[in-house]
Amino acid sequence: MLSKIIFAAMMLEYKNININYTNSGEGSTIVLLHGFLETVGMWSDLVPKLSKKHRVVCIDLLGHGETGCIGYVHTMEAMADAVLAVLNHLEIKKAHIIGHSMGGYVALALAENQPQLIKSLCLMNSTFEADDNQRKALRVRANDMAKTNFKSLVSMSFANLFAPESRLKFKNELDDALLIALQTSVQGYIAASEGMRLRSNYFEVLKRLDSHKLIIVGTKDWIINIEKLKSQIINTDIKCEEFSEGHMSHIENKSELSYTINQFIEK
Repeated sequence: MLSKIIFAAMMLEYKNININYTNSGEGSTIVLLHGFLETVGMWSDLVPKLSKKHRVVCIDLLGHGETGCIGYVHTMEAMADAVLAVLNHLEIKKAHIIGHSMGGYVALALAENQPQLIKSLCLMNSTFEADDNQRKALRVRANDMAKTNFKSLVSMSFANLFAPESRLKFKNELDDALLIALQTSVQGYIAASEGMRLRSNYFEVLKRLDSHKLIIVGTKDWIINIEKLKSQIINTDIKCEEFSEGHMSHIENKSELSYTINQFIEK
């Protein structure tokens, strides 16, 4: 059964499309940004807990969920501008930002252009690094395949986001997340993939950001080079928290994530 959204969705008109977002609770604002081929629905377990003490805003990024596409390349900066439009509409001047995977890249693009907005920043199963040449080539091939065999492409790549044992342990959750991923349009897939391929290295942006900063990584996540990341943040104020499983911490390490996010926000 697909996870049910238990918080009301709203729409903001933006550049001839609608941006879908949710807004619940009261208090200091937490903004949750989903990853590639995800939607606001990925936060359905976390929002009720966080909204007891905070205002929680979740946003469907460009080309995902109920938010439309504005082109065939959605740069991280373009996605960040769409996020900012929602926050301006809600008159939010300061927020904790938590981004999963691609959402972390968007959060960093937001931090680069709007550092005064960021109360704290958490990269969840994400990184400040740009794609290397091998990863860029993989994205080009995937975009070509998306045009002719989208379902096979997404099904094959999505399972790899989970640690091997998690694919059985969380089979129902994996199947639900895959169904949502497959609802992404081909245009949305390609536009986001191109945006990620073109993104910059945001290490200096994160390092100079004057706020509390945390990176959450899964030790079995093949996408993130944990040892390299940890070596780069030595002698900085960027903290790193390691979880036991893969790229999908909101499913594979649900209780640890909830605890860590709460501790992060309270600091």
